[in-house]
Amino acid sequence: MYRDEHAPPHFHVRYAEWKASFTIAPIRVYKGRLPSRAGGLVLEWAALHQQELLENWELAQAGKASKRVEPLD
Repeated sequence: MYRDEHAPPHFHVRYAEWKASFTIAPIRVYKGRLPSRAGGLVLEWAALHQQELLENWELAQAGKASKRVEPLD
């Protein structure tokens, strides 16, 4: 997630040479593409941490540092 990003609320993912952006509400691929297994894991992680992602989006829009979001176990 970057500060001063454009709407809709989203986050960026890089996996090897792949790149994608995912919207937070609803959680879905917004731009780009990932291999299906990696994309599925990102969707699972985002569903578990949706509220934290939205809070981090608000922090980023306010120019503040985001909080750490736990990885998928």
